[in-house]
Amino acid sequence: MNYKAELVAAGKLMLEKKLTVETWGNISIYDAESGLVYMTPSAMPYHTIVEDDVVVVRLSDGAVVEGHRKPTVEKELHLGIYRSRPEIRAVIHTHPVYSQVFAVLHQSIPPIIDEAAQALGGEVLAAEYALPGTQELADNTLKALGKDKMACLLANHGAVCLGKDLSKAFKTCAVLEMTAQIYQMALQIGKPHVIPDDLVAFMRDFAENHYGQGK
Repeated sequence: MNYKAELVAAGKLMLEKKLTVETWGNISIYDAESGLVYMTPSAMPYHTIVEDDVVVVRLSDGAVVEGHRKPTVEKELHLGIYRSRPEIRAVIHTHPVYSQVFAVLHQSIPPIIDEAAQALGGEVLAAEYALPGTQELADNTLKALGKDKMACLLANHGAVCLGKDLSKAFKTCAVLEMTAQIYQMALQIGKPHVIPDDLVAFMRDFAENHYGQGK
């Protein structure tokens, strides 16, 4: 598996999908077999990044083992997620417009559509504000994600989306942004109806274990 090539393509895709602007945001992939995490470099335009720019660090201690660039400033945020959520293999930190509307309000996004119930793990919480690149931000993010949430908002900053692989992490990003847009529009008309917790749990399990063509 060429994780470096995946990251290079993912950075361009993040721009194409309007999930960020300029050099903001970051992406990582975790290779559980080697214990290594592949990360985008800090503050480089995504359309210029090549495989040689990707930074590889050890999950155990965060040491850089490959690459000549500085890793994303949110390195500890990514490593913290992989350490606390061993099922996760990809993390995407985005700066999408509609999700950030609620991030600046420090307001969570409830599961108001089936896609959100299935893909996001229930209510998407807003992590408490902390400066970018700090351990405090990493800690606040882990608290907001908990043990089973697939996304959270970063107050006044953006969003963090998880996946069991990179394609699933992008799916999380897409569903979060769509849900945020629908929620914002619905609030302008009336009071959106939230899907109950037990039905969210049922749909989440169905999507994870029963939906699709199977093996």
